[in-house]
Order: sequence, then C-alpha cells, then structure tokens
Amino acid sequence: MALSNIWHLRTVAESSSKPCYVCYKPTLSVLITPDNKDFFYACRGHLKDRGFCSPVVDEAAKKKEELDREIELVKKEYEEKLAKKKKTKDKKELKEEDQEEKMKEDAAQKEAEKEKDEKIKAISNKKTPSVIDDIPRIYTLHKNFFQMRLDRIRNAEISKRNRERLKNPTAFPSVPSGAL
Repeated sequence: MALSNIWHLRTVAESSSKPCYVCYKPTLSVLITPDNKDFFYACRGHLKDRGFCSPVVDEAAKKKEELDREIELVKKEYEEKLAKKKKTKDKKELKEEDQEEKMKEDAAQKEAEKEKDEKIKAISNKKTPSVIDDIPRIYTLHKNFFQMRLDRIRNAEISKRNRERLKNPTAFPSVPSGAL
C-alpha cells in the first residue's frame, strides 16, 4: 500500500466530468497516481492553490526554453544563408558588377529576412498560447490532503476485509449445544 505523493494531471471528456474533491464544482481535471491506484477530480482553481498541491516541474519555463532554442536555430539558419549568399555575391562581383544581379540579390536577401521573421512569428504564435494556458502536469499534494487520501484508501481496505469476514461462516462462534 505504498502510495507515492506524485500525481499526474489528466483531462476527461465533457460527459465524464465529476465534482471537485474539495469544492464539488464540476471539473474535467483528474489527478491520478502513476500506477493508477488512486485518482480524484480537482478543479483548476485548486490546482493553482499552493495550499492544496504544488507542481513538481515548472513546464512553462521548460517550454519557453524550447521556444528560445527554436528561435536561435532559425536565426543561425538565417545567418548561414546570409553567409552563403555573401560568398556567392563576392564571387559574382569579381566576375562582373551588374546592377540587375545586385537588385536580385538584395530582393532575395530581403525575402530571406522576411522568411526568417515569418518563421520566428509562426513559432512564437504557435507556442505562446500553450505556454500561457498550459499548467503543470505533475503535482505533489499538501501533506494533509495526501494523508486524507491515504486514510480513505486504508478505510476502504478495512471495510472490504470486514465484509469478507462477515461473509465467511467460520468467523462466527458456534451455537452452544450444552443443556443447562
């Protein structure tokens, strides 16, 4: 019965919503142990409450870090394109300096810059709402609430054991057979 104090957040369908464990408001959020031994419904308000539970990993910071890495990757890619075009530009200047080619190269450079900006905006727009709306997925319960969960499980096991004892006829004493 070693229940760990690690709870994963899951979301259920609208039709499966049940009341919150604390406030009894209907909710779609379920906290469940990794081994699926225990679960309960908790509303988003209580998930944000530090007196009820606390997140194990700050995933919002993790996703922001990923976003920054992707933006850096796009910037590096853009710098490589510029360096490559500059090399070809230098070679072409040595051969002949044609105004039309310069105009085309400038247009291509502006196009590449626009492409870079569009990629960065697309990545930012794609990730930003999820970073803002996303809440952590792994929690630990406050010690009092965790103890309440342990007590509930323990009481359920005790009542199950008592029901089994009552069903077993050998658990009762036999009727006295002696005369007075």
